[in-house]
Amino acid sequence: MSIDDTRLKRLKFRAWHRGFREADLILGPFADTYAHTLTPEQLDAFEALMEQPDQDLYEWIVERTPTPAEFDGEIMGMIKTFRFEAFEARGGPRGG
Repeated sequence: MSIDDTRLKRLKFRAWHRGFREADLILGPFADTYAHTLTPEQLDAFEALMEQPDQDLYEWIVERTPTPAEFDGEIMGMIKTFRFEAFEARGGPRGG
């Protein structure tokens, strides 16, 4: 197994096992769908997001609180879009 494979497996596991179910249900599928396509820089940004407290991260994703500038980049935008599209496809709530 390469370092990249190990990194991706670890990142996917962390995305699915946040300890906060609502975050797991967004971040896990996002990681499954996109992690293998991310650049090393995007993976770094995603890993940095995974280091943030669950509640804060979830609040940023559902836009209940503003995302701090240092985390409000391309990956957060992708996660927010992914969440919106996933809920839209299921006909679920859009407001978080």
